[in-house]
Amino acid sequence: MTQTTATDLLTGTWTIDPVHSEVTFTVRHLMSKVRGSFTHFSGKITTNGSPLESSVSVTITSASITTHNEQRDAHLRSADFFDPTKGGELTFVSTGITESDDGYVISGDLTINGITRPVDLKAEFLGVDTDAYGATRLGAEATTSINRKDFKVDFNIPLDGGKFLIGDKVDISLAIEAVTA
Repeated sequence: MTQTTATDLLTGTWTIDPVHSEVTFTVRHLMSKVRGSFTHFSGKITTNGSPLESSVSVTITSASITTHNEQRDAHLRSADFFDPTKGGELTFVSTGITESDDGYVISGDLTINGITRPVDLKAEFLGVDTDAYGATRLGAEATTSINRKDFKVDFNIPLDGGKFLIGDKVDISLAIEAVTA
């Protein structure tokens, strides 16, 4: 098998394989951090020979959030966090890709609770190769940090000393494996 480099990227449309991909997040809670993930998501990567000419779109079902704590997960699925009356989806649509010293920056529009804000994802292209079943796959990882209050995910409980139960900064990570459509 010969792995394709980012500069030799094939032209085509790739469908994100949710079985071999994950969308995770980390947020501060008291003196530690809570890690969670979304289990239902989809997306497409359209390549045009060069990463800089490519595009990405991802849709995440907000009700699929899990932190492996049923009580907390039920609260996260309420209007206090991911308001189900606002469509029940988180979306990202790229607006451009640029090179960086250690990979790429994928700029785009992130929509949560019906509010859209520009974000930059730090991305690493992991290659293109053929799997054991003959399917051509593309691998990539991307990370970003957002302020959850920018998207009206602003529930919190004040604590002594002017602190709050939940941190504002949320670190988001996508580990993507996509297959040619």
